[in-house]
Amino acid sequence: MSLNKKRASLIALSMVITLFLLRVYLHLFPDTNFDLGSYNIHHLFSGLLLITFAGIPLVIFSGNNRLLDITSIVFGIGLSMALDEWVYLIATDGSDNAYLLPISFWGAVLMIGLVLVYIWSIIFLWQKFTKNKRLK
Repeated sequence: MSLNKKRASLIALSMVITLFLLRVYLHLFPDTNFDLGSYNIHHLFSGLLLITFAGIPLVIFSGNNRLLDITSIVFGIGLSMALDEWVYLIATDGSDNAYLLPISFWGAVLMIGLVLVYIWSIIFLWQKFTKNKRLK
């Protein structure tokens, strides 16, 4: 098993960029909704589809190639979309106005931040583990 810092960076960067773009767009156009019939499809659900679509190939395939790099970006976008709404849907009434509340914004920042710390922790611990293994 090897560490792929490039792919980790692509996931992290795509998450941060997606969060920024989502928040700017939905702040400028707060009444934007994706409706199918009478159902309002939050970007949490679209994000879960992207996570599934991209995550499965990331688990199944190994190697370094452009397609897996793109898949990593799609995974990061989907993860950001899902985590952006996680606190919002739990702590608010789920309305368009509630999306602009501080609890929604800071909840999204916290969730993305926790994932970034998790990514960094995995890299740090893996490097420490492999360094100690080489010294023995």
